[in-house]
Formats: sequence, structure tokens, C-alpha cells
Amino acid sequence: MRTFAVATLTRPPFPVRVSAHVGEVRQQSTRWATELGLVRTPGAVRRLDRANAADLAGRACPDARPDQLRLLSDLFTWLFTFDDSCDDDGLGQDPGQLGPVVGRLLDVLDLLGGPTPPELAGVAGPTGAGLHDLCRRVRGQGSPRLLLRFADEMRDYLLALLWEAANRERDRTPPVAEYVQMRRHTGGVRPSFTLTDLAHGGPADATGRTGSEASTLDDLAADLVCWCNDIFSYAKERRQGRDGHNLIVVLARATGRAERRGLTDAARRFNAGLRTYLRLESEVLLDADADTVRFVTARRCWIRGSYDWSLGAGRYR
Repeated sequence: MRTFAVATLTRPPFPVRVSAHVGEVRQQSTRWATELGLVRTPGAVRRLDRANAADLAGRACPDARPDQLRLLSDLFTWLFTFDDSCDDDGLGQDPGQLGPVVGRLLDVLDLLGGPTPPELAGVAGPTGAGLHDLCRRVRGQGSPRLLLRFADEMRDYLLALLWEAANRERDRTPPVAEYVQMRRHTGGVRPSFTLTDLAHGGPADATGRTGSEASTLDDLAADLVCWCNDIFSYAKERRQGRDGHNLIVVLARATGRAERRGLTDAARRFNAGLRTYLRLESEVLLDADADTVRFVTARRCWIRGSYDWSLGAGRYR
């Protein structure tokens, strides 16, 4: 799939930059996940190591302080391990089983990083403990708006996983527009953008301050990251017998064509989206203030960084 992606996807025309702190943060994130119990077996540790969350964080935030980079890397680590847990335990196939887990995690989010009731700490498990630790550290940044934005976006992510599980239970492939909208949430991109804005020194409500064009730009950036992920991960997902929650499958089934044609259609959609992004970005940067420049820089790093990370990530092999 890498050969297809390299041959068909337009390489994002942004500089390649990686934080110098990736190595140390990688070790810290792995230790964090191990001590919390997010990974419990040597195989799980190896799978997490292949995902290389710190490398993705280092590309998304090349200039971040080590503590900010570590926060983003730990979020990726949490997302990867929770995704793997849903696959291994069958939670992602059954909304009846996933619902109680999501409910407990929503209770954790409602705490906004504050003190944890003993009874909740006992039932939320390592996943809840990891989520609470992330919220606690975001809370420590001293921006209530950023904390609320992060919690809301994590809530949307969890509820979107229930949408996926319900589709799987009914063997339902969503239509294209619905999939594109929900994919922005199932991919965990929104809360990741929030922590990236923090690391780039931007405000918690960057898109709100810079108008509808920036909001559209934000959606496009999220789409490009998710569609790139879908294309790079497609071959592995098909080997594992995954369902239709992939842009390639959704496009193929919407048109009644073979999935091979869906690959080509997905690549064309990515390339067209990138062209639209570049055009709109140039408009947003006209007479841009410092906050807007930081916002655009963060999205550029994400688009290019996710592409380069996908080229080398062992998670998709």
C-alpha cells in the first residue's frame, strides 16, 4: 500500500521537520503506558513501539517543549492502545459491550482533570486512569477554554466509536457524506489538534477567532489526515477482515464499483482536498495576525507529518 500511496498521493508541499526530543519522549510514553497498565504483554508493548506515537507527535509539533510534546505523544499512545483494546476485546463490534465502557470514560471526562472519586477510579480501569491523567495535565496548562475544548472533543470521539460499533452490528456501510463527517471524530484528530495548538502557542479558540475560512481549513486538515490514514492502513485492515469504515470501501460501495477503483477514487479525493486546502490557506494568510499564522503552521505540520509518519509507521504493516 505504501507503493500505491507514494505513486498516487500528492506529497504535501510543506517542510519536513521533526522534534529533537522524539527519542526521550518515546521512552517516557512507553513507560507511562506500561505503568498505567495500558499495555500488559510483551506483544502489546511491541505493537505500541511499532506505532511510534512520539514520532508522529514530533512531526506535528517540531518546536514544542518536551513536556508539551510528551502530552501529545501520550494522547496518541492512549488512542492507539484504546483502539487496539476495542479490536482485541471485540468491543468495537458490539455497542452493547462498548456502551458501559464509554459511559465510564465520559464520567472521567466530566471530572475535567479534578479529583477522582474512589468508586470511579476502581471501575474505570487503566484506560480511565490514562484519560484522567491527560485531562489533569491539560488542566494544568491554566486555560479553562482549552480544557473544555479538549474534553468535548474526546467526548465526541467516544460517542463516534459507538456509531461505528452500531454500524458493524448491522453490517452497515455509511454513505460518503456521513462517513466524512464522522471520520473527523473517530480518528481522534480534533483533540490532537487542540494539544497541537497548545504546543504551537496558539489560543484555545483559534478557529473561532479567525472566521469561517479558518474553520473550513481546519475541517480540510482533519479530512486530509484521516484520508491519508485510510489509504495507508487499507491493506492491513483488509488482511484483518475489517469492516467498511475506510474511505476506500465507502467510496467503492457508494458507486457499486470494485474496491480497487475505490483506491483510485480515495487518492483523487485526497489530492483534490489538498489543492483546495492550499488555495484556502493562501486566502486565510492574507493580512493574518500571529494567532492565525500559528494556527496555519500547526495544520501544515500535521498534514505533512501524518503523511511522513505513515510512510514509516510499523502500525500499518
